Formats: sequence, C-alpha cells, structure tokens
Amino acid sequence: MRTRSVRRAAAVVAAAGLVTGTLVATSAAHAAAPAPSPSTLATTLTQQLGTKTAGTYLDQTGKLVVTVTDAAAAQSVRAAGATPRIVARSAATLQQATAELGRTAKVPGTAWGVDPVTNQVVVSVDETVTGAKLTKVRAAATRLGDAVRVEHVAGTFSATIAGGDAIFGGGSRCSLGFNVRNSAGQFFFLTAGHCGNIASQWFSNSARTTLIGTRRSSSFPGNDYAIMTYAAGIAHPGTVNLYNGTSQDITSARNAVVGESVRRSGSTTRVRSGSVTGTNQTVNFPQGTVTGMIRTTVCAEPGDSGGPLFAGTAALGITSGGSGNCTTGGTTFYQPVTEPLSVFGVSVF
Repeated sequence: MRTRSVRRAAAVVAAAGLVTGTLVATSAAHAAAPAPSPSTLATTLTQQLGTKTAGTYLDQTGKLVVTVTDAAAAQSVRAAGATPRIVARSAATLQQATAELGRTAKVPGTAWGVDPVTNQVVVSVDETVTGAKLTKVRAAATRLGDAVRVEHVAGTFSATIAGGDAIFGGGSRCSLGFNVRNSAGQFFFLTAGHCGNIASQWFSNSARTTLIGTRRSSSFPGNDYAIMTYAAGIAHPGTVNLYNGTSQDITSARNAVVGESVRRSGSTTRVRSGSVTGTNQTVNFPQGTVTGMIRTTVCAEPGDSGGPLFAGTAALGITSGGSGNCTTGGTTFYQPVTEPLSVFGVSVF
C-alpha cells in the first residue's frame, strides 16, 4: 500500500493564574492530576506487569481491559484504574506459540499476532495460501492446540498499495505519511519503506517535474518505514489531508490500542475509518516479512501505502499493506510511527 498525508500545525497553550492568598494557591496545588490516556496506561501497565499480562484492549465503553494471569496482578491493574481480566494463557505461552509459527509456518500470504480478547494467537491466511502451503500452516497451528486459531481473509496480502497526498517515485505512486522535524529544525516526511526502496527522489506530480524530497533512509522488509528530506521551498504543514477541504492537525505520536477507533488517509481511497484489532503483528508479504505491526479493519487499496493512520490529533502508524478493498472491506497493517520517530530522532509537529 502507499499513502501520503501531510500538514500539521501544533499549538500547545499553557495557562497559569496567580491569585493573592494562600488558600487559593493551596487549592490549585491539590487539584487532581488528569487521568492518563488509555494508550499511556496500557504502556505503563504492560511494562510493570511483564509476562503477567497477555495483552490489553478497549472494551465497548472505551475502558482499558488488561488480561492477567493471577489475582495479585489483577489487583494492581484495578488500583491503576483499568479493568483486569484473568486469562488462562500467559504472555510467555503466546510468545512461544508465535515463535514456533515463525519457525514452521512462514509462507507468503500469512499473518499472525496475539488477540488479547480471545487470549489466542490468530493466524490469518489469504487466498494465495492453498494446497501444501495451507496444509503446512494448519499442521503448525494444530500442534500448538487451542492457543492458536486459523482464519481466512479475502484477497491477497500485498505491500504494493498507494494513498494521503500522492507522491511519485520511479514508476510508482505512494502516499505521504507524516511531516516531521528534528531538533535542528530540519523538515522531513515519513512514508512506507517499501515505497522508499523504489526510488531516491519523490515528486508531487505524476509527470515528476516537482521534486518534494530525497530519500534519507529506508527499511523494508523487517520494518516498513522510510524518511525523506524535504526539497527547498516545499510547504510542509503538520496536518493530515481529510479530502473534504479540511485537514486534521497532528500534535503527538503514540502506540495504538486494540479496540480503539482510527482513521487512515490515502491518495487512492481518501479517508477511511475502522478499529484496531491487533498490535505487534507479523505479516509475511511476498516481498518479505515485517514484524511489530498494527492490524486494523480499515480498508485500503493500491496507492494508499505510506499514508497516515491516526486517532484524533495523535499519529499512530504508516500504511504498509493488507488484503481486500474498500468495496468489500479488508484487513490492513501499519508500521507503528513511534519506531521511525525514535530511530531518526524526529517528531511530529
């Protein structure tokens, strides 16, 4: 997939009032701190609990649910303000199952990752996985018992999809993901690594006469992200194109949470919405395997690759690939944006 979206302007306003009198000052000092976001709370509890949690997700009311393996861990979760759910399989058990699939079931057209709601590893197979390949995957899943389930998805997992604002390189079209900058004030944009691998120069028009950026670095497979250095004189606002005459300001970046509602912008199918169904997913594309991906129900089509996945003002991911289309629906995977931000020392704005 290829997707491009840009433009963001971030405004952070801090207000403080100084009023004479110690009673007012004392009252302000004791004001309750705002509750952490579900994403922040999920990250904190996952780090604290380690293998005692087998995953987190949002329930239908938006409350964070943390799966745990014992009562003591459940008590810690409850004290932190989340809902605990005791499950049979630990994170270590699910990690072992995932590792075994990597050794015995790695064929193009498959993807797998933990479903925290069912406390299982879900193996997805696309329409190309048939015959001996399907037998191989099913045999590997059977050996792992009910810790694993196999599901079929329509279409073919592919990393050749275009999308956000269109960008053109080589003979291909992708989408711009997020505009970013470093501490020195230099501007770049992120897109998919499988797009970045195609060409060193990227243009804003199909005639390839307006250069917008040159490749600084690209990583695919394994990961799926690339960073491009902006050409002089090219505008680079901190927003995402919503294709209705407006844009979404992006002011922060964070990890996705299973169950949350998200949107994606791309040059082929414009803005589409759905929900996160998995994190830390492994996808076996024909071009190679990528790991640590976000999985969603958002549809996408060729040309949407590289485009942005976001929730409100928060950047979440870069469109990598998937199956299906925006007529019948599909499954899509995204490179978490926090990784390239950290690797390249840049931030959204």
